[in-house]
Amino acid sequence: MYLRDGFPGQRLHVLPRPLAKQALQRSPTSRLLVTDAGYFPHAARHGRVRRTGAAEAIFILCEAGAGWCEMGEVRHDVHAGEVLMIPPRQPHRYYADDSDPWSIWWLHVTGADLPDLLAAIGLDLARPTAPAADPVQAADLIESICNDLARDETSSSLTAAAGAAWHLLAQLAAERHRRSVGDASINRIQAHLREHLAESFSVPGLAADAGFSTSHFSARFHAVTGFSVTEYVKRLRMARARELLLTTDRSIADIAAEVGYPDQFYFSRQFRAVAGSSPRHFRRRVTDETPADGPLSR
Repeated sequence: MYLRDGFPGQRLHVLPRPLAKQALQRSPTSRLLVTDAGYFPHAARHGRVRRTGAAEAIFILCEAGAGWCEMGEVRHDVHAGEVLMIPPRQPHRYYADDSDPWSIWWLHVTGADLPDLLAAIGLDLARPTAPAADPVQAADLIESICNDLARDETSSSLTAAAGAAWHLLAQLAAERHRRSVGDASINRIQAHLREHLAESFSVPGLAADAGFSTSHFSARFHAVTGFSVTEYVKRLRMARARELLLTTDRSIADIAAEVGYPDQFYFSRQFRAVAGSSPRHFRRRVTDETPADGPLSR
């Protein structure tokens, strides 16, 4: 039996359909509107079937684990660090992997500018998935959308969410351009850092692996990701730590060690710098939240 939602620590925000209809009739949300957004951590047995598709384009960012989506009788596997785009009105079904269920950030987007943005991103029915050059930044943007939608349902909050969504989609379009001009070496280093999250590293060593001088590598890495190597790794580690805080009852010391910080107190300082709260307070605040009810069309 598969589940649509109801995962411990999840976030789920859905606009009432009459409100969404009103927002699409006024500027600037007529140009771009986020109607649904959320986060499903370690979503075991997660699955959805939409025989007539959704009215909006659906973007799913796989933060960890894996899953798959079937459209037009073609199955597409989705791995950690990848984005899946499902076009509007496209029948589909998707599921978390049985042995390594995904953790996903997701959103539904519509509006007059959506077709042009989808064309710029370059994902379509034939090729609906692509690696996110910076999955940490993409997750941060969707999290900010969730925060905007959780604040209230005023025009200002919907506009703020639309702005973050525009940033996200523009970033995906820019990543398509970077892939076309060739950043395979940087993407390979990013994949290595994600796969060896807790291991120590040196920037000169990574630069040598990529075939660049240290200074050129650092500049190129920042141009692709928007972060220094050290900051990028820190955010990767903190994303994994947030997932473990939400989906396990492991101690903070254990989680710190899992993500590469043998010193629990240093880990806590780094976590606060990224998340804005201590690990203990983050776990308590998020797990105490009551998930919202979702609509039938989500």
